[in-house]
Amino acid sequence: MIQNNNAARYSTFLKDVALCAFGSYGGPEAHFGVFTEQMVVKKQYITEEEMAELIALTSILPDPSSTQTIIAIGYKNGGPLLGLFTLIVWALPPIIIMMLFSFASLWLKYNFELNILKYIVPMAVGFILVAVFRLAKKVITSNLTVVLLLFGLITTYVVREAWIFPTVLIIGGFINIIISRQPILINRVQINPPWIYLFCFIFIALISIILNLLFDIYFFDVFYRFGFLIIGGGQVLIPLIYSELVEIGQHMSSQEFLIGYGLVQGLPEANV
Repeated sequence: MIQNNNAARYSTFLKDVALCAFGSYGGPEAHFGVFTEQMVVKKQYITEEEMAELIALTSILPDPSSTQTIIAIGYKNGGPLLGLFTLIVWALPPIIIMMLFSFASLWLKYNFELNILKYIVPMAVGFILVAVFRLAKKVITSNLTVVLLLFGLITTYVVREAWIFPTVLIIGGFINIIISRQPILINRVQINPPWIYLFCFIFIALISIILNLLFDIYFFDVFYRFGFLIIGGGQVLIPLIYSELVEIGQHMSSQEFLIGYGLVQGLPEANV
């Protein structure tokens, strides 16, 4: 049981998380601005320096950086339990809304004409172009990054397989390390992380691969891989999802994918 004082503290913090969730649109860049205003300036759950370090750390980790950041703030203020509650409050609203959209689309498909939804597709393309433009302004800053951009663009266009995306990222990282010739790539620090989480992550990844081979649990396996293979946010994840579910798996049409992506962009918090 949660003690009364902890319950009150948790309740206050989770209300702030809910405010961030319903007020965050436009991807991690916009989310971090909301976090800074609500969690740092107004409530001072963490300092500006800690916020900057969290953003830098989560930006090089797989999975959505803004989700990891808000969970880390919850963990700092209340431990693993508050971190879990933070994840639920942050992620549950768009998940529920998108589930309702999916069920409603099946009902509407057989009862109404859905031609009106075709206008969502060009808007979805617009969202993608804006995301690409914003990301490009931040990361394409030298001749090397231009070369890496062209390499990734041509390779992923020619090779339409799911494994090509993480392969291109790994090759690009090695090329950057070799060409930059940094004298010190690793800062040695004394840390004692909870290794059990890493072991659980690896165990689930291996089990999902084995079970998919034996019992064809395709969607669990593929979405779990989306989580641990992608570094760089929704802009990087979108082409991988499209390639895996539309081009390779053919589980939906291109129009259905773009309609879903357009709907997601109209929801708070969700950016993928």
